[in-house]
Amino acid sequence: MFMDITLPAAAAILASYFAAGGLPEFLPFVLATIGGFCAITSAYTFNDVFDVDIDLINLPNRPLPSNVITRRSAFIYALFLGLISAACAVYLNPEAFVVLIAATAVITLYTVYFKRKTPFSFIPVGVAYGLVPVGIWFAIDPAGVLLPSVRSFLLPLPGLLFGLMICMTDWGFTLAGVCRDVEGDRVKGAPTLPVTYGIPKTAQFILVIWLLGLFLSLSIGYTMGLGPVYFLFAFASGMWMLWRCVRFIKNPKPELGGKLFVEGSNYRGVMFSAMIVDVLLLIYVNGYTSLSSFIFG
Repeated sequence: MFMDITLPAAAAILASYFAAGGLPEFLPFVLATIGGFCAITSAYTFNDVFDVDIDLINLPNRPLPSNVITRRSAFIYALFLGLISAACAVYLNPEAFVVLIAATAVITLYTVYFKRKTPFSFIPVGVAYGLVPVGIWFAIDPAGVLLPSVRSFLLPLPGLLFGLMICMTDWGFTLAGVCRDVEGDRVKGAPTLPVTYGIPKTAQFILVIWLLGLFLSLSIGYTMGLGPVYFLFAFASGMWMLWRCVRFIKNPKPELGGKLFVEGSNYRGVMFSAMIVDVLLLIYVNGYTSLSSFIFG
């Protein structure tokens, strides 16, 4: 939850800072953050509905496999969250709605088909998640296709780097969780990367992915002109994440994959929070504008 609320918030603030040198208006910021959070949470819930048989083996105490929540009610909840996200996107910018439709289509294909067909099913998960900041960016700073824009290109470099960083780090994040779930995936015939190639090789690949993620996170700060707060936290937390990946390589056990999964979530939440704080400080120093004058100031 920490990661999934700070991601759209950071993307909205970065987009506004890049486009206008200030903070977004309060209502668009709130709607973009809520819409992004609901989109992500809807995808998670939808995936859980289709993975009950696997979770019965790996995570039997979760609400769905333990029958605390029925699959029907979980599906309705996922649909409800998706509708909230769609309503926010339509209100803010039809371009954001188009990106939401694309992300929903990709994650749906993963959930109902790719996960049980290929060891590379983590790829569409990253693509769908990487589209989230792109949609948020367009919600705050239009691309100029369906709404007027001052820009002559679709997505500025920082927005592109943000999407790529989320895509790639989600591969590492997702694969760590897949390593945790390897037993259930093997029993149910899901040919995931650790099932097909083993956890040790998957752990090595995860390290490479997080290395690229750290590079992309620093590139975002450079192209956005962010300050020392962001770079300090992005680098320090990134190095901590790499250390946890090395630990997983040395001891490639499913339970450590589960821990790395949670740690990857916390790392990204810290990084997104550092983005927000850094932009707020930069704008405060230069004289803040909007976000209802820095929360009614």
